[in-house]
Amino acid sequence: MTKADIEAAKIQLADCLRMLEESEIIDYNGHASIRVGDDQMLINIGSSQRSQLTAGDICRIDLDGNVLEGNGKPPLEFHLHAGIYKARPDAGAVVHAHPKWSTYLTMTGHDYLPVFAQGSLLYPVGVLDTPNSINSPEMSARLCEVLQDRPAALMKSHGAVTAGKDIVEAFVLINYLEENAHRQYMAMQIGTPYSFSEEERELCRGKLWNTVLFQRTWDHFRAKLDGGAHDRQG
Repeated sequence: MTKADIEAAKIQLADCLRMLEESEIIDYNGHASIRVGDDQMLINIGSSQRSQLTAGDICRIDLDGNVLEGNGKPPLEFHLHAGIYKARPDAGAVVHAHPKWSTYLTMTGHDYLPVFAQGSLLYPVGVLDTPNSINSPEMSARLCEVLQDRPAALMKSHGAVTAGKDIVEAFVLINYLEENAHRQYMAMQIGTPYSFSEEERELCRGKLWNTVLFQRTWDHFRAKLDGGAHDRQG
């Protein structure tokens, strides 16, 4: 990445986190990152206010957590991001959040079911069988064993993670994950939700795993920020 590319990525990452906060997928915790080269990342400073993030709240670190640029330290769970980047060369961005609906499923031992077309893109979703924070290389390795080559994983009574080729994809996928979990939860109050068949899931993937549609979803949420103002500088 050039310097200009990195500055643009900081703005995009700050926007992503503010959109996640506005959507109640993150609150005072949660973090997202963008890979820089093979051994660095941009990530929000751990102490930053997620609802007011700017590019100035983004730091650049190596995969060992050393700060290379920025005005603060990364979150304690930077190991989550570093471990995924080491294990997944295809991952260009990672989101970790504590969304309520998908976490309710893990609290009660219910499997994530593909009940919603966009949500079926993530199925099946593995669950890390511990609520512990991913704050060490060992915990990150355990998460990566669950995530494997999938776009998402859940953590019991803790939260969720998505990995995408870029931050748009990672952001959109965690929104799809949470929307599906919400619909599943609400349907369960009435009866047994319908779960998409393998054939139906394949049809959804063919139609909906689409860069243009991911960008449209991003733009839907982005338009809600600042009355549509697109540049937020640090």
